[in-house]
Amino acid sequence: MIPSLVYLLPLYPLATQAALEVDFGSKASIKQAAAQVAEDLLTYYHGDEPGQIPGILPGPPPDGGDYYWWEGGAMWGALLDYWHWTGDDTFNNKTYQGLLFQAGPNKDFVNNNWSFSLGNDDQAFWAMSALIAAETNFKDPPPEEAQWLALAQAVWNEQTDDRLRDGGCGFGLRWQAVSLNPGFSYKNSARLARYTKNDTYLDWSIRTWDWLVAVKYIDKEWNVYDGADISNNCTEIVKQQFSYNAGVLLQGAAYLYNYTSDQIWLDRINGLLDGIERVFFPENGIAYEPACEGGVCTADMLTYKGFLHRWMAYTAQLAPTTSDRVMRLTMSSAKAAVAQCTGGTNGRRCGFHWSSGKFDNLLGAGQQMNVLGVLSALLALDATAPVTNGTGGTSKGDPNAGSSRSPYSELSTITTGDRAGAGIVTVAAITLASASLWWMIK
Repeated sequence: MIPSLVYLLPLYPLATQAALEVDFGSKASIKQAAAQVAEDLLTYYHGDEPGQIPGILPGPPPDGGDYYWWEGGAMWGALLDYWHWTGDDTFNNKTYQGLLFQAGPNKDFVNNNWSFSLGNDDQAFWAMSALIAAETNFKDPPPEEAQWLALAQAVWNEQTDDRLRDGGCGFGLRWQAVSLNPGFSYKNSARLARYTKNDTYLDWSIRTWDWLVAVKYIDKEWNVYDGADISNNCTEIVKQQFSYNAGVLLQGAAYLYNYTSDQIWLDRINGLLDGIERVFFPENGIAYEPACEGGVCTADMLTYKGFLHRWMAYTAQLAPTTSDRVMRLTMSSAKAAVAQCTGGTNGRRCGFHWSSGKFDNLLGAGQQMNVLGVLSALLALDATAPVTNGTGGTSKGDPNAGSSRSPYSELSTITTGDRAGAGIVTVAAITLASASLWWMIK
């Protein structure tokens, strides 16, 4: 039996590392373990090596590697949160280089090299990482380079273009940015990003939330479903539930509550937390991905737990009345996550099935990001809140960024591998994008 909050395993690397070890009663121990997880995560990254492409993990499948373009953007977001919540800047130079290199020729996180796997959600993950950079006063690029806030604004402008929400079901965003990609007609609840410049973005947040409820992507029991197709006017809901879909809406609601102090957003936060705890923490407060843990998980699904815990941590900071509940779930989940980090050649690599209590032999960047996310989240409340342009933010914006480029391109036929890359399930991008972009500037 494990006494108190301590896993009695070695904390610092030894000649033979038995497992990842954390004393959960010690913030220094949590930080040290998170550093080890981050170090192991970056063993999957080779973009800073000669002849490699900065910013991306090896891929795309089936021939180029295990990872699609979006997962590089997600990794930098996890490392930015890690830096902000722990104060450890060890990985900041790689993060800075990777984000800027993938900004693209139009400074909007669109590059023809990745067009065949460019869903709106894929682009949005890069924008979300740029927003973290802006909100944490991460090193600003020189004036001639893309700027963090302007990058997010470019993505927002492109993804609110009417051509990405035409053809049925009303207001929602199409899943795909490239019109020939399978799934272009698939209307998801998709996350865009986190901050822009005027009350227009608040209006978009409210309209998007209302649309999600109207089409029943969010139901009365606070279930958050994946989406529907315009061929049946979005009446046949795909009732799969993924943790990051609910998590991104939770974070967006937290931004709106933090600025407006409107009780309706706190009610929505608490409702979403009810659904999240019921669906994604079904046993002993341990994160569980029900859509796949009883069967086969795609590479995308292997990343969602980390996003959920990080976005819950933002919620605890922005809506303090939720902090006890969020941190209770984060702590119980973190203990289970660490307990199964006993794999790999160093004996501390992490798997995916946290509730099993044992390493499952599933190694990968997504699994490392998950554990990095939950460990880092334990320290989030000690960090400063996300800044705004009125509270010390230094990132330069451009409200017209992305307005001149077509939001999608007509491209050649797509391969099977590209289809899979476009297939990441998503959530309501506009709600969080509008909420946080608007909140930051205000």
